[in-house]
Amino acid sequence: MAISLSKGQKIDLTKTNPGLTKITVGLGWDTNKYDGGKDFDLDASVFCLNAQGKAGSESDFIFYNNPKNSNGSVVHTGDNRTGAGDGDDEQVSIDLSAVPAETDKIAFCITIYDGQERSQNFGQVSNAFVRIVDELSGTELIRYDLGEDFSVETAVIVGELYRHSGEWKFSAIGSGFQDGLGGLARNYGLATN
Repeated sequence: MAISLSKGQKIDLTKTNPGLTKITVGLGWDTNKYDGGKDFDLDASVFCLNAQGKAGSESDFIFYNNPKNSNGSVVHTGDNRTGAGDGDDEQVSIDLSAVPAETDKIAFCITIYDGQERSQNFGQVSNAFVRIVDELSGTELIRYDLGEDFSVETAVIVGELYRHSGEWKFSAIGSGFQDGLGGLARNYGLATN
């Protein structure tokens, strides 16, 4: 039975699941009725961050155009352009034992592709969630349902995996940004064009 988190909660991941090394982080969402005539494309992205909370280089930003970090320990498994159907819309596979030592934190984000240009925002998104699954057993360990407390945001930091005393923990963040992926990238120390 997965542990269901609420915003702001933190939980041990590896301490309570000894021997856990390979996980799948699933992100999902539904879009509400939308009459704008444009496709609604949400994307999962991941930032591998150092102790200062910044990405060391472009390769620490994992998304559909850069599907893995420099050593392949964090892998985005592919872009879902519609979000149709049940279950995970996009997934990230992580080998916790191989994550580079300088990566202190792994942040999971969902952004709306061209959200501002298409007048789309998270007020039009429902049932957004993140879940962590033991890749070997297929068991869902942690789940965080974001709820409906967004309106004008075009990007959301869903949650973070972070190192603490040699173990990995997970924090349910649920914090929104108004300037999409560019705003997130700048927040994490990357230049955007």
